[in-house]
Amino acid sequence: MTTIRTRRGRLGIPALVALAVLAAGCGTRHVGTTAQDAGAGTPTTAATLAQGKPVDFPCPGETPTPTPTRTADPTAAPTLPPDHYAENHGFKVPLPLRGRSRCDGLAAAQRLKEALEPLRMGNDYTPESTRGRLAGLGYPAERTNVYAVSRTAVRFLVEAPGMCLTGTMIPDSTQVEAFDGYPDHRGCDEPRGGH
Repeated sequence: MTTIRTRRGRLGIPALVALAVLAAGCGTRHVGTTAQDAGAGTPTTAATLAQGKPVDFPCPGETPTPTPTRTADPTAAPTLPPDHYAENHGFKVPLPLRGRSRCDGLAAAQRLKEALEPLRMGNDYTPESTRGRLAGLGYPAERTNVYAVSRTAVRFLVEAPGMCLTGTMIPDSTQVEAFDGYPDHRGCDEPRGGH
């Protein structure tokens, strides 16, 4: 007669040890225990983690804008059918930065504006001058794309750590926006193609 042996006893012990380590929380990061989480006068990340996404809060130097409330108008015209063009091109809409990253993006955009303002005031709209200013801020040439739109307009795109910065310098103003990539890919370049 053949006896079938089982290893139930040997295999069960390593599994129980692994389960005990996981249950103990080994390697778990506790919110608010690092120097970065504890300071800067910003809310802790507990609220962020509870909701599963970063919470926006006023950034330094920013005044909060009240969220407009919408009330239904009984005399309003019926709603229009969905805009399929916008629906089909939603992959080209940049993702916004949220939470602390949003504040970092606003600060980076302000630094770019201040660095480019002397060029705008001096009517210097060359890609070379703009690229030089961006390099002076620490953005390497291989992570920047600068091109002339016209004799008096320059567009730029910078792939910065943790964000994308895009903007235009024209005679009236320098505009810079920070964003978090695109829905279909995390790069800073606008996706091509369509759905």
